[in-house]
Amino acid sequence: MPKKNIKDGSLSSRSLKYKLTISFFLMIILPLLVCVYLVLQGVGFKFNMAVIIAINLVIASAGFLIIKQVFDRIVSVTREAKKLASVDGIIQKLGAGHMDEVGELGIVFNSLTQNIRDNMDELKDYGKKTTELNFEIQKRVMSLSNSLQISSLIAQGAKIDDILKAITEKSLFLFHSEISCLLYRAEGQEAFEARVMIGVGAEHLLGAKISPQDSLFYDVIKNNKPLIIDVHNRLAQNISLIFQQRFDLKNMAALPVWLRGRVIAILCVGNRRESFSYDQEDLKYLEIFAKQIAIAVENNFLNVRVDKLEIRDALTDLYNEPYIHNRLQEEIKRSIIHQRPCAYILFDIDNFKKIHENFGLLQAEAILKKIAVLIRDSVSEVDRVGRTGDDEFAVLLPEKNKRQAQAIAEKIRKRIEFVWKEEAIINKRITVSVGVSENPLDGIEADELITKARELLIFAKETGKNCVAGFK
Repeated sequence: MPKKNIKDGSLSSRSLKYKLTISFFLMIILPLLVCVYLVLQGVGFKFNMAVIIAINLVIASAGFLIIKQVFDRIVSVTREAKKLASVDGIIQKLGAGHMDEVGELGIVFNSLTQNIRDNMDELKDYGKKTTELNFEIQKRVMSLSNSLQISSLIAQGAKIDDILKAITEKSLFLFHSEISCLLYRAEGQEAFEARVMIGVGAEHLLGAKISPQDSLFYDVIKNNKPLIIDVHNRLAQNISLIFQQRFDLKNMAALPVWLRGRVIAILCVGNRRESFSYDQEDLKYLEIFAKQIAIAVENNFLNVRVDKLEIRDALTDLYNEPYIHNRLQEEIKRSIIHQRPCAYILFDIDNFKKIHENFGLLQAEAILKKIAVLIRDSVSEVDRVGRTGDDEFAVLLPEKNKRQAQAIAEKIRKRIEFVWKEEAIINKRITVSVGVSENPLDGIEADELITKARELLIFAKETGKNCVAGFK
């Protein structure tokens, strides 16, 4: 038992064991005093008195033992609680010299309660931080997913308009934006035009044009610098009025898209929130979108150049439409100089769309390849055969007039019909309709001959298909 303070004479500073002992003696002292009193009065010490005293001692001892068991458990609980408090560092000193075990237990419980409250506050703070972290992770995952989707579109060779629209839509999810638009400057142009507009109120940007000298976007266009408008970055009053009238926004982030030495586009996102500021992390994702726009535009530029340089159709190995058009124009010029004819034949497969739908892509491609071979083998080496559409073929015939061209066209038509004449499935029997034009009878430009041949081809289809039309 720890030493007690001598100056403190109250029982409140004593242990439960000490108080229990005092209680036991107080319970037995009263009957003993009664017995002593009777003896002193001359009654004498009798057997009955001894029995009563013995019974009193037994009852007091039994009560003492029962109460001791209860208090021993309290003392044990107090001791373990003090150990727990000491291990967790909850309390430094309990003041045991002034309190019994129940008081110490109360201090420990109070300390434990306070510690639990502190831990609950820490858990709440941790929960908030965890929620913020999860939100940040989700935002980054979404941004990464969006970036991968755009990269996939670029890799698959999707159309430039589809890619630009997808990027503009994805950027709308950054900064809680309400509007997203792409101001685009086509090659050879100076002004920027709103090419893609998404969001509430974006339709008023339709037809908007931004000149390189525009006061709002001057640094963006001339110096390739982003434009940030928020609570920390405000515009001059005169420029702010232009911004409000043009975009009807309170905040905006505009990033330049830099390609081949100049800004070709401006990607803008904005909202109408009060006291809003842009996050640097989101700006990085917007920069990624701007770079993807540059990559998509560059790929499109290269694909256009490749298409211009390519002269062969990938499926049939015939000349493609641009080559046939250019070569026809050259032959017309030569025929005019030498005063010689030049003919143009246009073939179109009858009911090809239904054949494609009923028998599939592979069957359709096999038919196109076979027809390409039949036409190419039916003309001379100086003639040029090309595929000018999905199911359309053209033949350029230098030094041939319309009558000669019609004869060649009829020969090819019959040959195609003969090849598929024995086909068991009627719907797979292939025929072609043909239109024939001639320079200078039907025109002195390539476009004129092509247009005339297509008109006659349509006339051939309207008059029953599987025929050649040179006149109508």
